[in-house]
Amino acid sequence: MNRLTLKYELDLDFVLIAITSQLKDYMLCFKLNRQLNLNLYKIDELCLESNSKEIFFSRYQYQLPESETDVYLLANKGDQGYLIPEMKRVDYFIIIRNYISEEEVEQLIDNINKLPEILAAIEVDPRKLKSKENLIF
Repeated sequence: MNRLTLKYELDLDFVLIAITSQLKDYMLCFKLNRQLNLNLYKIDELCLESNSKEIFFSRYQYQLPESETDVYLLANKGDQGYLIPEMKRVDYFIIIRNYISEEEVEQLIDNINKLPEILAAIEVDPRKLKSKENLIF
């Protein structure tokens, strides 16, 4: 009897920016909205199950009006763990889904780094992360 094996690949077609900052999520959201001319707003928390316990992460969203590009701000530290445990020094992630050019990404990172409260903002390749499935929601 023939076997059919399916390979499942995660859709990692998005830009991932890691941010280190000591700001609370709502204050970072406020400052990013002002600096980047966005309108990020709080949505339901992201819930992940780990070792039979639920971990919640704050989440903000904005859809660019001229396109269907979604921008998310996610906390890396939840109430009982990390969204991406291998990046414990990162406080937040920005996920940009849909098309955005490399120039726009570089400009966005430059503008984020101009905020004095931001220690670092860098682009990360989600395919190289062990916990990349946590970024799919």
